[in-house]
Amino acid sequence: MKRRFAYILLGALLSLNTVAQPLVIDRVIGVVGDFNILQSDIEQDYLQLKMSGRYVGPDARCDIYNSFIERKLLMTQAKIDSVEVGPDMVEMQMESRLNYFIGQFGSEEEMEAYFNKSIFDIKDDLREAIEEQMITDQVRNTIIEDVSTTPSDVKSFYRSMESDSIPYINTEVELAQIVAYPKYSDEAVFLIKERLLELRKRVQDGEDFGTLAILYSEAPEAARRGEIGFMMRSQLDKAYADAAWSLKAGQVSKIIESSFGYHIIQLVERRGDMANTRHILMNPKADANAKQKAIYKLDSLKTIVEADSLSFDWAAKRYSEDPETSVNGGLLVNPETRASTFELDQLPTKDYYMIRNMQVEKLSEPYESTDHNHKLCYKVLYLKSRIEPHRANLKQDYMLLDGLALMNKNREVMQDWYDEKKKNTYIRRDIAYSNCTDSGQQSSQR
Repeated sequence: MKRRFAYILLGALLSLNTVAQPLVIDRVIGVVGDFNILQSDIEQDYLQLKMSGRYVGPDARCDIYNSFIERKLLMTQAKIDSVEVGPDMVEMQMESRLNYFIGQFGSEEEMEAYFNKSIFDIKDDLREAIEEQMITDQVRNTIIEDVSTTPSDVKSFYRSMESDSIPYINTEVELAQIVAYPKYSDEAVFLIKERLLELRKRVQDGEDFGTLAILYSEAPEAARRGEIGFMMRSQLDKAYADAAWSLKAGQVSKIIESSFGYHIIQLVERRGDMANTRHILMNPKADANAKQKAIYKLDSLKTIVEADSLSFDWAAKRYSEDPETSVNGGLLVNPETRASTFELDQLPTKDYYMIRNMQVEKLSEPYESTDHNHKLCYKVLYLKSRIEPHRANLKQDYMLLDGLALMNKNREVMQDWYDEKKKNTYIRRDIAYSNCTDSGQQSSQR
């Protein structure tokens, strides 16, 4: 029942406007070793496929059924190898995914109303599905851990691709930046601390921390009552983590300064090496003079670089106030791909408008922006390169094609493993799915 509801949850979240489907009366329609496949497993994955907007072919249920056979083969191997995942890791993944889901619904209350279950029941139902996914991922990674590609493999894979299946690459740019932060006055910092002290006192006098977070916090989590979900200590800013781990459940910290700004923190719950906290975040407001000084600094550096008196790379290393990019000469790294190139629609809106008409090796004017911690800053961007739209090729897109070739090789290795595993594992298919048996499968029918 728990697993079935977990699949309902995962499927429904792909389309929040879809009316919840009635529960399927369950029955066992397959056995792989010691593991059962339920009718509801197939129906909920089928529903998820339909909700995704992808093409649903006539053999969709067969494809889903065979994927469950493979999943249970991995679980069978996990049982043999005693593969387990730590409850803290399951909890962290569950909380992370749940926080995303809550963001899609708008609030915990709306999600609870949609499924007619409490948040605690939803967590319990989701936990089992995530644990199985993490276990099968571990087994799969062990099987393919030694798979690699050579340049010859990549060339052969590229030449084997149909012309219309070669990826189309949109315009990509490579950017570097110099960042300056406006300096806050002592008075601005004092006002923020006074405001946080007032909010802390209101909590101590009985007001709800979460409500105050919604009203006053500047953090992205404000809509979730300031709650960030279960995190390991190493995942948090050190100052924030030190304060959180010194608290008891329900207790509120003193004012903490982190790389994000100034906080007060409330511990919700601690489980082993993980803690769930709420926080209210505020940042001082820079005055017009401080902003102008940051702009003047960047404008001066831009003038010097354009006069060829200083390279942009050296200027960024020496003068940029962003420690994450200054060490690389200001080079920006795409957080989605970990490459140094961005498609235009991957850029923040302000960055896009600054570089969309720029020429390569030119600098933008200084402009107001925010950093990766959502703090106010000013930037100058340098357009290092621009790649025009094209079909992927070995010269410009080798890393992309290498990744695709590796994925293809991994699929081949996994298929060989599944075929071999099926020969030595008891598999029983329901008569309704007998036509889904692939050529290498030996099975009995009910």
